[in-house]
Amino acid sequence: MTQTLSIENLNPTTARLTGFAILKIKVLCQDQYPGSAENPSMTIETHPQPVILYPESDGQPMTESDPTRDYLIYAVEVLRQFFQSRQQVYVSGNLFIYYREGDPKAVVSPDVFVIFGVSKRQRRSYKTWQEGRKLPSFILEITSRTTRKQDETEKPALYAQLGVQEYFQYDPTEDYLNPQLKGYRLRQGVYEAIAPATPAEQGGAIRSEVLGLDLRLVDPSFPVAAAAPGLMSVAKALRFFDPQTGEKLLNYAEAEQARQQAEQARQQAEQALSEMEQAQINAAARLLQRGLTPEEVAEILELPLATVLALGEP
Repeated sequence: MTQTLSIENLNPTTARLTGFAILKIKVLCQDQYPGSAENPSMTIETHPQPVILYPESDGQPMTESDPTRDYLIYAVEVLRQFFQSRQQVYVSGNLFIYYREGDPKAVVSPDVFVIFGVSKRQRRSYKTWQEGRKLPSFILEITSRTTRKQDETEKPALYAQLGVQEYFQYDPTEDYLNPQLKGYRLRQGVYEAIAPATPAEQGGAIRSEVLGLDLRLVDPSFPVAAAAPGLMSVAKALRFFDPQTGEKLLNYAEAEQARQQAEQARQQAEQALSEMEQAQINAAARLLQRGLTPEEVAEILELPLATVLALGEP
């Protein structure tokens, strides 16, 4: 006789043996019932638990435009550097964020985001139930023709529902947003526009209270003549500024360029100083040849007396 038992009737040790596969365990009861005419065997049948997959990408090739990709990389780089001393700040972008366990469709992939209260380790995707239910406090979307509708309607509604404190939009080509840079802050579950801290002609800086930074529009780094022929105006570039110092946050390439420029300026200053000192020594030598005393030469040229005396030594 074969008897079927459900998984609920199993003890914990046996239940752990089942895993996700269907196991059939036939238990012969001859040893348990010696001498019995009927030795029934039991088949224990379990049903598999569904395996939920959380993809790390949508399988589609990335087709970002140059401006979209450049500003995405810039924002992630400078924000990581700005928060590099804080171990519990995670900055990333274009990464799947799953916000409901058991539902792979409950996912969003912001262009740039900052999450406070979680480690800055590398991740292939972000699952909120594995991260203390922490969600982004700041999100920036780089708007394009293909993402304009989502960035303007669908995503703000979702981000507000998730409790994202600040939501920013930037249009690198100035074709789809007016103004080119927008910022919103969550108030009682609804996004309210953040008024610029400075006039538009001064960059129209929008303060992010979450980051402690200003997002500002500046002239592009390339000359207007380098723009496409017939282009009437050039879109402003997005940059982050520290309001405490007024300094622009630099990405790796900009920081290296600034370092090289500083080093070049230092070398030029040293060369100019060396040339000036040599000119003074030459002048001192000529004055000594004209019969002036070392003390007089030192006073006239404001040189150390020892330096002038050394000129007279053989």
